[in-house]
Amino acid sequence: MSLTPKDRAEKSAAAMWDSDQASKWAGMSIEAVEEGHATLTLTVEPHHCNGHGICHGGVTFMLADSAFAFACNSRNQATVAQHNMISFVAPGRLGDQLRAEAREVSLTGRSGLYDVSVRNQEGQLIAEMRGCSRAIKGQLFEE
Repeated sequence: MSLTPKDRAEKSAAAMWDSDQASKWAGMSIEAVEEGHATLTLTVEPHHCNGHGICHGGVTFMLADSAFAFACNSRNQATVAQHNMISFVAPGRLGDQLRAEAREVSLTGRSGLYDVSVRNQEGQLIAEMRGCSRAIKGQLFEE
């Protein structure tokens, strides 16, 4: 039986999530996955805050990077980050529900380009990340 792109993306995400201790440890949840697209959320807890009392930039980056990872692995092709760049626009605050939405911009051969927007529960932009991916050998599940 052939999988639809949505089914493949969901099965890929489930396979990755089973082994993804870092995203679980940080408190992330997967909200949605489709081919070339993923949305993850994180509630900012006290242990996510830095010395300024705002969400640590590394936590915001980690959320964006995880959404990027689930988007670029959505075709059951093992894919890793080649490089990323993030711009912080506004601080995440204690109690904020951050939502990272990753969207595929381009996929050519083994190289992909993704944009990730991180917003709070009011829709305020917190950060924008651009990620470049590279497909490597292997799959997330046997197909």
